[in-house]
Amino acid sequence: MAEFLLQIKAVKLSPKKPFIWASGWKSPIYCDNRKTLSYPAVRTYIRQQFVHIINSEFGRPDMIAGVATGGIAHGALVAHDLGLPFIYVRSGSKEHGLKNQVEGDLTVGRSVVVVEDLVSTGGSSLKAVEALREEGCEVKGMVSIFTYGFDEATKAFAKAKVQLHSLTNYSVLIEQALQDEYITEKDLLPLNEWRKDPASWGGVVKA
Repeated sequence: MAEFLLQIKAVKLSPKKPFIWASGWKSPIYCDNRKTLSYPAVRTYIRQQFVHIINSEFGRPDMIAGVATGGIAHGALVAHDLGLPFIYVRSGSKEHGLKNQVEGDLTVGRSVVVVEDLVSTGGSSLKAVEALREEGCEVKGMVSIFTYGFDEATKAFAKAKVQLHSLTNYSVLIEQALQDEYITEKDLLPLNEWRKDPASWGGVVKA
């Protein structure tokens, strides 16, 4: 999975010219997993791996839920493969109409596996879990394409009692990038330093 993400440039590594996240963090990595949808072979691989993890780790749920927006398409593909109903979770409730945060028919089952594209601090992913639980769903677990593996996220998932299985993570991706010569040995130090303390690495940029 790491090799695929690097090949299609869904992940970009730039320790010398860092990116700025919405949070204000400076980061030597930018991950846009929406690009995976443009590559049939990669898209298929992700679907197959998600299906395998769901069957082996969680057992067959009643529904699949995608987290908006990155998890919607992949979640729908997984649900189709498994022959299951699909729902999705917005980042917040709509301000008009039925004001739903969870979209789809919730009368078709109770147990659900959540599909996410990316897990960073875990905040938005676990808000989706909370929304599903508030609707009476039993969340069996979550799958994601990529996780940064931050301690903050690990603790948050443990506290929320949510089991997360990701297809790849930051450490694996950096090893793959070095092996495939996307980065050099000199790049490892700033990349590893960022991973240890991303919030203060390079200073926080204020909007």
